[in-house]
Amino acid sequence: MSVCVRSEIGRLKRVLLQTPGQELEHLVPETMGTLLFDDIPYLRRAREEHNEFATLLRSQGVEVLFLDELTAQTLKAVPGLRDQFIRDAVEQAGSIARGYRDAAVEYLRSIPDDLDMIRRIMAGIPRQEIFPRNSGHLIDQLGERSDFIIPPMPNLYFTRDPFAIIGTGVSLHHMHTKTRKREVIFGQYIFNYHPDYRDSVPQYYKREAYFSIEGGDILNLSAKVLAVGISERTQAEAVEELARNIFADENGQIETVLAFAIPHSRAFMHLDTVFTQVDTDKFTVHPGILPFLRIFEIRGKGEKTLSIRELEESPETILARYLELDKVQLIRCGGGDRIAADREQWNDGSNTLCISPGKVLVYDRNYVTNRLLEESGIEVLAFNGSELSRGRGGPRCMSMPFDREQI
Repeated sequence: MSVCVRSEIGRLKRVLLQTPGQELEHLVPETMGTLLFDDIPYLRRAREEHNEFATLLRSQGVEVLFLDELTAQTLKAVPGLRDQFIRDAVEQAGSIARGYRDAAVEYLRSIPDDLDMIRRIMAGIPRQEIFPRNSGHLIDQLGERSDFIIPPMPNLYFTRDPFAIIGTGVSLHHMHTKTRKREVIFGQYIFNYHPDYRDSVPQYYKREAYFSIEGGDILNLSAKVLAVGISERTQAEAVEELARNIFADENGQIETVLAFAIPHSRAFMHLDTVFTQVDTDKFTVHPGILPFLRIFEIRGKGEKTLSIRELEESPETILARYLELDKVQLIRCGGGDRIAADREQWNDGSNTLCISPGKVLVYDRNYVTNRLLEESGIEVLAFNGSELSRGRGGPRCMSMPFDREQI
């Protein structure tokens, strides 16, 4: 079993998700900003919504994998890997975890079940779990025993970002924010050690790279064309490095990388928050980016240097040419209503997950955009995402396709 994703719309066959866990209940008002949340989702309801999402995918014939389970399979498959993973997880959890390295490692080793241990790392581990009794230290006297030695990872249900499948390869990312950098460890272990992936998936980007890039900015437009956003989270230098590595793969099919420069803001954090493909010739777009959008062509397969030029035509013309179509349609989030567009884009109205040409999964709350999609001939499968959307991500953000049917 390997990976293959050469489009955004080919029938989805296998996808990676992560069900929200206790990490959401470890959010508090004082840490929301640091952990990239604007509100605290209600965990029970968020899990119900996520289960509805997974059930919808299965009802469409999609095999659903989970990040925590796949990581546990990886540790079980390689003797001695569990201990290495524990040491890495503690090392990457920050200076406080490193300060308590021995105690944290011993605590994690004491958890017999791999899946339980992984979920506790994801949820975050308060000091009182590792030191259940007053140790006599000054910090215990101060009454700060609930502070986290291993911080929670509440963004993990957005599996799109820490890595991305590109063709038959993977890009393991240097995440933009400190709080999300640790998320890449799970993908790193899966693609380095899992028997299904370790020897068959070339790695186009490494988390050790200097420049930040995230999966929400990567769209497989066709077997030959990749789109990458230059955004709040992805730097232009990372786009160049990714393109250079892809072009160096003699077995790769990608000939062109289109770099989409979008405004850098919290509302437009990734390209897929403002632009996704829903059919062979149809895309959703947030109209607010169109006056500022710049698109660059990057080429260089088989060459020593990259060729970069800005494209001056409209997005519709550019997309039609590179996808070898007569024309494409941009379906504007919220239609012509500025208030509806801004409201529904904030709740990921443009962040659709296409599961086959012309069929998409969306949040039901974005009813204006959903109606426009249906009027454009798109089959809309809507589910409740009122709690999930509080994390500022939609169905595409919450999914990492591992295998799509080629079209």
